[in-house]
Amino acid sequence: MSEDVLINVTPMEIRVALVENGVLQEVYIERSSRKGIVGNIYQGRVVRVLPGMQAAFVDIGLERAAFIHVSEVADRDAVNPSDQIGDYLREGQSLVVQVTKDPISTKGARLTTHLSIPSRYLVYMPDQAHVGVSQRIDDEDERERLKSLVSTALKDRDETSGYILRTAAERAGEEEILSDINFLTRLWQSVKKRINGSKAPTVIYEDLPLHLRTMRDLVSLTTEKIRIDSKENYAKLRAFAEDFIPDLLPRIEYYPGERPIFDLYSVEDEVQRALDRKVQLKSGGYLLIEQTESMTTIDVNTGAFVGSKNLEETIYKTNLEAATALGRQLRLRNLGGIIIIDFIDMEDEEHKRQVLRMLEKVLDADHAKTKITGVSELGLVEMTRKRTRESLGQILCEPCRACRGSGFVKTPETVCYEVFREILRADRAYDSSTYLVLASTSVVDRFLDEESAGVAELEAFIGKTIRFQVEPVYTQDQYDVVLR
Repeated sequence: MSEDVLINVTPMEIRVALVENGVLQEVYIERSSRKGIVGNIYQGRVVRVLPGMQAAFVDIGLERAAFIHVSEVADRDAVNPSDQIGDYLREGQSLVVQVTKDPISTKGARLTTHLSIPSRYLVYMPDQAHVGVSQRIDDEDERERLKSLVSTALKDRDETSGYILRTAAERAGEEEILSDINFLTRLWQSVKKRINGSKAPTVIYEDLPLHLRTMRDLVSLTTEKIRIDSKENYAKLRAFAEDFIPDLLPRIEYYPGERPIFDLYSVEDEVQRALDRKVQLKSGGYLLIEQTESMTTIDVNTGAFVGSKNLEETIYKTNLEAATALGRQLRLRNLGGIIIIDFIDMEDEEHKRQVLRMLEKVLDADHAKTKITGVSELGLVEMTRKRTRESLGQILCEPCRACRGSGFVKTPETVCYEVFREILRADRAYDSSTYLVLASTSVVDRFLDEESAGVAELEAFIGKTIRFQVEPVYTQDQYDVVLR
């Protein structure tokens, strides 16, 4: 399997695309106005204790108070069902916490007091004297080798902390593991100093920006190319790789091409399609994906596919193809939480098992943790997928005011960035002295206010004037760029 990572950097946002065998599998977006905070460590203050929920709200300096459950405060090695949140927390108390889940919709961030700091090969856990290995490394000899490397490295150290060896540690050498241990030890000493000298609410430690997290968490030795279209950040990627993954240095490329980097594998088109409810299958069948606050439902339909043998065989083939497509759609759209899949009813028990095996197989490549139940008599499969950040639709879209939340339209911010990219694309292809952007009032207002600096930068970059005109009949995600 060939694997490429594409990184698109602009002052407004960083976007990362993971492409396998020429097909987009995952997209990550981090906007400068709304960065993810998973992994960040804060000195927080308890603002409200909720005995009935065995939880508390903690002020960490965000718009909404964050949420922590008693299980994330109590000692994990001595969890007791009778533990009461009041035994651990009181209002006004300072508390060092780490974010495990970004704020999503109306919900605040989720927190834990069990801190962990990741590096390339290891996760450092200062409050747990335990050495573990990622479940994705299934070779027992390799698991024992890695455990032995860490245990030997810690033998002469006065440490009561623990480590988890990440999937990337598979086949890593002693020198690489030791280097990561030394790095994490130094980093933790720095974090401890900041904890001792800080007052709540304040940030103690921030995780790496998206493009560097990609190098740490996403790329592997099977990645063929890492392409980035920013010369400044290309240098940062190389410096990071030189320190932590020198084997990947030859695979990092600066992409200065005329064609936008996300057009290389039709990534932009795939992102647009990932916002649609309907996913067309090659056979003529289709999926209907509905995302709500409580769960995501996916309905499988035969559509125009009539098969060539009999009804049961047609249903079986449609469900098999749907299972394959489902694995990719869950990753691409980053759908998390409870997911209910309504496969077409199958009579043959072996067909049910084969469909379930196919779903499990495609989910093996998922970076998020998943858990699947069997196929019920109704053809339903219940599964969960770990959710730590907003889905693609939640990042790029907002509830439509016209339909009162039953659908979604792109945000003015998203449309503005699309217009920026369209102007850059047009400027490379045509000779024009001025560009006129026709758009809705909300989009034009954003261009003239929040995005005015971006407009000025783009005008200076292309050496052309950009003008804006409100079209009252245009919907929020509709626009035209006119060359003059």
